[in-house]
Amino acid sequence: MRLVAAFLFAAVPASHVLATPCWDVAARRYGVAPELLYAVARTESGLNPKAVNRAHAKRTGSYDIGLMQINSRHLPRLAGFGIREADLYDACINLQVGAWLMADSFSRHGITWNAVGAYNAACSQLKGDACTHARSAYAWKVYRHLPSATPRRAAAPIRSAAGVAALRQPQHVRVAP
Repeated sequence: MRLVAAFLFAAVPASHVLATPCWDVAARRYGVAPELLYAVARTESGLNPKAVNRAHAKRTGSYDIGLMQINSRHLPRLAGFGIREADLYDACINLQVGAWLMADSFSRHGITWNAVGAYNAACSQLKGDACTHARSAYAWKVYRHLPSATPRRAAAPIRSAAGVAALRQPQHVRVAP
């Protein structure tokens, strides 16, 4: 099934990638709009489920994997849910993990563009204005990658109503990817 899903994802042109069931499943499960997930994936990997970014490995000791560029520092936590590094090259699994991490960011930072920026810039090394700038720059990149049919709202990132309600429940962020 995973192989079929990955093949279907790869076979779908970028303009129709939101029609793939994986996007809707991840969006519904974690309350993050599929348009936002698409914009993050486009920003992170150019929609490439096999992408690996080791550019910051020497500086941070970590690297990014797959469609949503899941950082390797999450691997020990993901292993507790039975997800291995090799699994993150499956577009649907990677998308689920990315949606889970975005929902967690919303729960920690509110439903804001800062939370979208925190998906990429955790600011464990950056502080103050440098952190704010990194998050703002990333959020702007994501915003520009929103599908053109998506209403653009500068005040808050796209979020589903179900997701807003789910974030009010403390157990939401403890759900396994």
